[in-house]
Amino acid sequence: MSLSQLLNWRLHLLVVVLSLFSEWIGILKIPLGPGALLLLPLFYAFILGVLLNPHLFAGTKRFLPESVSQAATPLILISIMPFIARFGSTIGPAIDQLISAGPALILQELGNLGTMLVALPVAVLVLKMGREAIGATYSIAREPNIAIISDKYGLKGPEGIGVMGVYVVGTMFGTLWFALMAGYLASLDWFDPRALAMACGVGSGSMVAACSGALAGAMPNLADDLLAFAGASNLLTYATGLYVSLFIALPVAEWLYRRLGGRSRADSMAGVTSADGGSQGANDDLTAEERPEANLGKTAAVQAMACVVGWIANTINGSSLIDALPGMIILYIMTLIGLVITRLAPFYLPGVAWVSLVSIVMTLPFFPGSGWIVDQLAAVNFLAIVTPVLAYAGLALSRREFTMFRQTGWKLIIISLLVFTGTYVGSAVVAQLLL
Repeated sequence: MSLSQLLNWRLHLLVVVLSLFSEWIGILKIPLGPGALLLLPLFYAFILGVLLNPHLFAGTKRFLPESVSQAATPLILISIMPFIARFGSTIGPAIDQLISAGPALILQELGNLGTMLVALPVAVLVLKMGREAIGATYSIAREPNIAIISDKYGLKGPEGIGVMGVYVVGTMFGTLWFALMAGYLASLDWFDPRALAMACGVGSGSMVAACSGALAGAMPNLADDLLAFAGASNLLTYATGLYVSLFIALPVAEWLYRRLGGRSRADSMAGVTSADGGSQGANDDLTAEERPEANLGKTAAVQAMACVVGWIANTINGSSLIDALPGMIILYIMTLIGLVITRLAPFYLPGVAWVSLVSIVMTLPFFPGSGWIVDQLAAVNFLAIVTPVLAYAGLALSRREFTMFRQTGWKLIIISLLVFTGTYVGSAVVAQLLL
């Protein structure tokens, strides 16, 4: 996609307006039983973005062409980078606390197995799903998990239909579900706040942003500590999550599926071929998508625009433009350093992981000038700079994703929400026990 398309003024102006409006509404608390649901500005930004998406309502095409919506897709990853940097900047100052909680941080990754322990029996025994249940429940179905299924089974089979169905539901509603779960569980006082924060580290930038943001909104006095634990957990997920999924989660899902009396692969193939084209197309897009580090010059320009959008959104619940300017420049520099390392590193680690590592190192107590850096970043509200990300996400949903969402049906919606719930609650339980 060309630089002019990525810098389309209509797209960024619309995201600024949606973000400012969402931040103006603020955090709403809805009582629900003994707890409360927290509706964050990122929730409104996403919903408003979906409602204005030209692929949903034809009428919006008059002022928002489909090409503008397409340009929003790469902006999701690019605009999440400053938040990841801000996220990582909370880890450095809290490094001593994180080291003391080390075993809990590492072993809570096993709580991600809660995805299948909760969802797989329901999928097979209650909803009578076939092997698509394996692809749908063995993981949280982000891009690395799709790659595993594609390599082992192919995305045209039932396992591929399952993982892509959860991927679509997660793309559309996963961030919101994690935010609602985290805020609600925080209001119940059942878990140590650190355990809930560690459970946010699921390997998805937008999901961990929404989850940790909800916790910070519920407990503002612990905001920095909770962000630090969530960021460290997410970093470990990037390092270990792929291998846990491949060598532990998927074999366990296969074993449990057989124990539950699941159908054979041939039987499961019936009835899923209608979605083959959509699944394969989605995989093609994932593998062909240009990574931010591939063209650093173009990414630097687009990243600057994304930082400007976040900088303006920060004025409602953060600091003034003047006060927040040094902090936003620091986040921009951290992001670019992380992407350069991603490009030059002899081994592959996602760009968001490198950006997080850079921000951690630059805010460690012994790093030169770290005190000043931390002080400048305090003017940047982490919730405010993630709100535009969700606005881009709502606008970026394609016709194919809306179509796939209709094709997956109510079964995969239920299973997806069970997967997200099992992942989060399972990780929180393990972390709670270890803490």
